[in-house]
Order: sequence, then C-alpha cells, then structure tokens
Amino acid sequence: MFQIKDNAPVNSNPVYALFFGVMGAVSAIVFSSLGAAFGTAKAGTAVAAISVMRPDLIMKSLVPIIMAGILAIYGLVVAVLIANDIKKNISGYTVYKGFLHFGGGLAVGLSGLAAGFAIGIVGDSGVRGNAQQPRLFIGMILILIFAEVLGLYGLIVAVFFYAD
Repeated sequence: MFQIKDNAPVNSNPVYALFFGVMGAVSAIVFSSLGAAFGTAKAGTAVAAISVMRPDLIMKSLVPIIMAGILAIYGLVVAVLIANDIKKNISGYTVYKGFLHFGGGLAVGLSGLAAGFAIGIVGDSGVRGNAQQPRLFIGMILILIFAEVLGLYGLIVAVFFYAD
C-alpha cells in the first residue's frame, strides 16, 4: 500500500524483501565456496601423497583442484549479480524479487556444495589410483566432468531466477 505524506508516495515494499535477497547472495558464495574448499582439500591431500612417489604426475593431478575452484567462481558470479541488483534497485526491491534471488543463491550454492563433495572424493581416489594405474586418468576426468556439471546446473537455474 502507498501512504501519502506531504503528497509523496512512500515505498510499500517490506524491508524483509532485502533480507531474502542478501541471503541469496550470501548462500551463493558461502555454500559454493565450502564445496570448493572441501574439493580442494580432499584432492590436495592426494596430490601431496602421490607427489612423493610420482613427482611426474603432479601437474596431471591438479585437475580436480582446478575443477573444485571453478565452483567458487559460480557462486561469486551469482552473488555479485544479486548484490548489484539489490544496490541499484533498493527502493523498489520487491518480496518476489527477494525470493527469486534467495532461490537462485541456494540453487547455485547447494549444487556447488554437492559438486565439491563429489569432486573431492573422486579427485582423491582418482589421483591415488592414477599413480598406480595411469589408464585411470581418462575415467577420472570423465567422472570429474559429471560432478562439475552439477554445479553448472545450479548456475543455470540461478541465472534464470535472476533474469526473471
């Protein structure tokens, strides 16, 4: 509802609409970064373990760590998009927009978290297995791609929510 004060309309959008938008941005970056951190830590320990026995495999073994780091970039992109939309439209920010941003942030954040868990576990086992049997490398890469695409699906959903 609009209230008239000195013949000027006052914004009727509730203040908690901004809360949901900000929580969407926070969810996007926090959860996707948690997934990236777990994936990096889990696969990184495997790289450290095999580098003693097989230092020639260090560069090939960094693939899971790089893929885990990309997940945090997905969350960062969505968080920046949401934050910019809130900043430029703060007085006209609706509850509907807040819920969309919250849903988009959760979509990319939680899918990034799940993908980070998968990348970390597959990366750990794959790097260790590759040190013993080099033919496992292609299989490890394929599984990592399937795990990474889970985070990409969340990014796509978040962008659709943002664009609406």
